[in-house]
Amino acid sequence: MAEPSKYYIVKGKNGTCEILPGDHLEGSDQEEIREKWGPFESREGAIARRVGLIRAGKCQPL
Repeated sequence: MAEPSKYYIVKGKNGTCEILPGDHLEGSDQEEIREKWGPFESREGAIARRVGLIRAGKCQPL
């Protein structure tokens, strides 16, 4: 299975942020997304950015 090329961080209505591959983002309910960051080249880069968003108070941990 091929690795997705891009990852995004999406913030839902409950304030938590999830990391989603770009191909899953297209099929998700856009009304549930409050904010979106990305694209990120790797999952590790998206994780690092999500940690920064949590520390900055922009996202709640899962």
